[in-house]
Amino acid sequence: MHALRRKVIEDGVVIDEKILKVDGFLNHQIDAALMYDIGQTFYEQFVDQGVTKILTIEASGIAPAIMVAYRFDVPCLFAKKAKPSTLNAGYYQTDVHSFTKNKTNTVIVSEEFLSADDKVLIIDDFLANGEAAIGLHRLVEQAGATTVGVGILVEKSFQQGRSRLEEAGLTVSSLCQVASLTGNKVTLVGDTES
Repeated sequence: MHALRRKVIEDGVVIDEKILKVDGFLNHQIDAALMYDIGQTFYEQFVDQGVTKILTIEASGIAPAIMVAYRFDVPCLFAKKAKPSTLNAGYYQTDVHSFTKNKTNTVIVSEEFLSADDKVLIIDDFLANGEAAIGLHRLVEQAGATTVGVGILVEKSFQQGRSRLEEAGLTVSSLCQVASLTGNKVTLVGDTES
């Protein structure tokens, strides 16, 4: 069992049948050893893809993405949810709807840091409806770069995110797949009791 699966079972808090709170080790307080393990796992899964850049979206995807980038020895780039005053050159942008916050943000990446030569591995903390990963993939496409895969920490398998990503032709790897949050209980794919 990947350490992340164990953390989700032991420390994840079910808010309702669609929301899982993991702020004790991922979204507020970060378990650095777990992030290191996640970086190693995604490295092993995508090492043959010629990855040149790791892409995520601020804020919760940054910690695991940095560890993945560290392991690949490539830069980690994160899409910003607001255009900083220091960004005067060109940039790629797209709209992304957050399932958890029920809010749409325009996210941007500087053209300076994403080019047609890049082979990009997208990393994100959660996969629900796939909006963030699809949005990041659109940024990669705008740059003329290639998305080599999408690495997800926690996938809500009972939502349509994976199917949307696969329909877009993307390879998806999830470290922890949640089958259900029914009855105030986390049930993982492959588990009958969690």
